[in-house]
Order: sequence, then C-alpha cells, then structure tokens
Amino acid sequence: MTEPGARGSSMLNAARRSRELEALAGADEIDLLVIGGGVTGAGVALDAASRGLSVVLAEAHDLAFGTSRWSSKLVHGGLRYLASGDFAVARESARERHLLMTRIAPHLIRALPQLVPFVDGVSAKQRFFGGIGLWMGDGLRRIARTPSSVLPHPHRATVGEAVAMFPALSRNGIRGGIVGTDGQLIDDARLVTAVARTAAAHGATILTRTRATDVYGSGATLHDELGGGSLRVRARAVVNAAGVWAGQLDPDIRLRPSRGTHIVLDAATLGNPTAALTVPQPGSISRFVFALPTQLGRVIVGLTDIDAPGQIPDVPIPAEDEIDFLLTTLSRALDRPLARSDVRGSFAGLRPLIESRAGGSTADISRRHHVEVSSNGSVSILGGKLTTYRAMAKDAVDLALRHAGLDDPGCRTDRLPLVGAPGCPVPVPDAGARRSSATLRARYGAEAASVLAIGGHGGAERVADGIDVIRAEVAFAVRAEGALDAEDVLDRRTRIGLVPDDRVAAEDAVAETVAETLANLR
Repeated sequence: MTEPGARGSSMLNAARRSRELEALAGADEIDLLVIGGGVTGAGVALDAASRGLSVVLAEAHDLAFGTSRWSSKLVHGGLRYLASGDFAVARESARERHLLMTRIAPHLIRALPQLVPFVDGVSAKQRFFGGIGLWMGDGLRRIARTPSSVLPHPHRATVGEAVAMFPALSRNGIRGGIVGTDGQLIDDARLVTAVARTAAAHGATILTRTRATDVYGSGATLHDELGGGSLRVRARAVVNAAGVWAGQLDPDIRLRPSRGTHIVLDAATLGNPTAALTVPQPGSISRFVFALPTQLGRVIVGLTDIDAPGQIPDVPIPAEDEIDFLLTTLSRALDRPLARSDVRGSFAGLRPLIESRAGGSTADISRRHHVEVSSNGSVSILGGKLTTYRAMAKDAVDLALRHAGLDDPGCRTDRLPLVGAPGCPVPVPDAGARRSSATLRARYGAEAASVLAIGGHGGAERVADGIDVIRAEVAFAVRAEGALDAEDVLDRRTRIGLVPDDRVAAEDAVAETVAETLANLR
C-alpha cells in the first residue's frame, strides 16, 4: 500500500502505458485489480488508489468504450426513481448529483433548464403530473442540500419564455409551461477520462487495450492488445466492473441488458434551444422523451428502454423503430414535425440491468446497484447508473477490502475534486501566459490553458470547418488523456464521431495530429 493522498502525474499516454506494463511484469502482488474502464471501473480505481492501495485497471478497449459514453449526458436527481417508489435510489442519486456539481466535477457540469410544455400535444393530465414531478424533484434537491444557486427552483414559464427557451415549440394551444433544472455533463466520456486521470495521479496504473481473462479473486491474466504478450497479475482483491460484459468474465452473473437509443439533431433545426424539452410519452405520466442541447451545436433526443437479449456487441446499433418513436414523440410538441432527413446521427447503449425473477419490462427493473462476491472470489459491481458511479465504487471497494482482509483507511472520494476542478491539488501542465476560450474551459476546467500550451504551434486551428474542436485538443488527448489512436479522439475524447459526416470531415486532420503527437512521445 502507498500513503493515502499521495499524488503524481495525471498524464495518461502511450509512453506511460508502456512503462507501467513493463513494471507490472516484474511486480509482486498488488492490492486491487479492476477490470473495466467505464465510469464505474474508473471510479473503483480512484476510490482504491486514494485510500492508498496499489491499483491496476485493465480495459480491453478504451476508457468509456462501453455504456458510459452512450448516456443522455445528464447528472440527474433521481426523480424517475421517486415516481416508481424507489426512494432510496432517488435520494442516493440526488446526493451524488450534489457532490458532483458542488465538489467533485463542477467544471464538467452545468445546470440545464428542463421545460415541460403546455401545448396541444401534451394532455392536461400530463401537464399536471409533469409539474408535480418537477416540484418533487426540487424536494430531492433540498434533501441533498444542493443550493438553489446551483439548481434553481421550478417555476411557471410564460408563453414568451417557453418559446425563447425552445424556439421550435408548437404554437397550437400554447400556454407556456413549467421549468425545472437538472445537471448536464459537457460529456459523459470526458467525466470517465477525468476520473481515470485522477486515479492515475493517486498512483493507479491505467491500462487500456489490455484484455483480462482467467479471472479469479487472486488475479487475472492480462493480454496486451497492442504489443502482444501476456502476464499473470496476482492481486489481493479483484473487482469485476466490466458492465454488460461482466458475465463473460464470471458465469455466476445474470444480466438482462436493455437498449437505450438516442438520435442527434442540429441545434439550428430546433432554433438553437437553451433549455431541454421534456415531452411525455403517449399515454404516460412518468416516462418522457428529452431533447437536450449539447456541445458542438447538437441536440440529442432520447431515450428508449428496450429488451436487448443475445450476444453483447462492442457497439450497439439503434433499431429503426426506436428512431421513428423518438421523432414522432418529440414532434408532438413541435411547430414542425421532424423527418428522417433531420437526423444527423444516432447511438445506442446497453444498460447492465440485473436479471429480475419478476420479469416484465426492462423499464420497470430497479436501477439500484448491487455488489457481491462471486464463487470465483472476485467482487462484482452490477446495475446502477452514471450519476451514482462514486457510491457504486465505494461499495465495491468496501466489500473488496473486507473480503481480502485489507486495512481500510476509509473512502475519501466524496471530497476529492477531479482533475480540472476548482481546488484540485493535482498539478496541471505549465500553461504559460496562454488564455483559453469559454468552450475550452467548459470541457477542461482549470486545465483549459494547458490544452493550448500542449498543442503548440498551430494548435488553435480547427480540425474541420464548422466543428468547434481544435488541434490542441487532439494533442492533449494523446499526451494527457490516454488516447492511442484517431478513433479514441473522434469517438470518445471529442465526440465528433456522433455525427458521421463530421467524422469524415475531421478524420484526416485528427489522424495527422495523433501521429505527430505519438511520434513526439517516443
């Protein structure tokens, strides 16, 4: 074990990966091996490393390769779970949102107004219960002690205010609406990267492109997917945080994945909204379709909840009827119905839900997470959701330490800012006298100027016309954020790849900058 709170470099890159793989080959037994580089696995690595444990995280692909990058990008307060009667999950979600927005990652999260419109496409019953729901959500905010300066109270919106917030709103029978507020991430994959880098700064070894097999409570075999070769890592405890792939490592695990699909629209198509639109699904008072304005001039629309049995794909594909459902439901509240030609991209993720004996719809399966010791001796973390990753990680590490008989100095992550957050003690690269833009500050927080410093000459050049990503961000992704190729940058560090046309436009410039940066690392 190392000294709790010990800090080093947060820079993840190919050179560090090579050094740490070489060091691991000659290492003795480590305290904890974490399998999976999504938000839960990264959270486990940070929790354990910040307690002073020696930690290795192994991810077969890239950070945030799986479910963690396919969310709605919301840090939400658990209103949905309150509506289903799961008060414990709702309260936990509100508390974790509070910690993320006030201490852990306030630089990556903004308060997002959410408008329930009073238009002809939304029934009087749906308006009433939508308003009640927002006030119940405000009650969760109060329970979590989140200040109204961070998340404002709900309020009734006039017609003018509603149309100003969402200009594409239908004018048929419009009577304004009601507005609540929730938390929105600049990007879910960026949160995962920040958690993993903070773990690295506390001494964790973060190994992407490293596949784990033969997993037991005493360790696993790790295979280098880039350079070849394998090694057996001995560990006092192992945490299986592989998400929807957890059952491939442990036959005891029974999951029932569900698919959540989103579509991507141009913000200009909807009048460049400044608030999210919350549209009740037909005949429902508790399920909604959301249109969420996000970075790069896009709006993402979601979310479905469809049973997804069978083999787990690396990248899930949205079903055509899900895309149609999202377009049709959102159009009920719009001045102009949306068409397939308005869709710029689409994506789907698989929720790692725990199999329920009761059966029924996946939408009714509890999102409560579960940690257990498997028959092979490893600790599995199952279920849950992005907002509560920290609480999930804490429970997994607590159990792993008890099972392995290791000393526990206690969890510290409820008061540990991530890299880039105000008050984070992790050193950032020298930024010199450079000034950063508001866009860079929204993505990188206190590290924004460092992004420009690392980018060097020509770093302020955009990777393609009309795409608000500069070459310096690509270089920073390779030097500091663990990106190993252009795909990592396009699909997980910048999210350009959510729109296929944008991906094509930017890929040559991104590939060129990645190659140059990798060459300079050697």
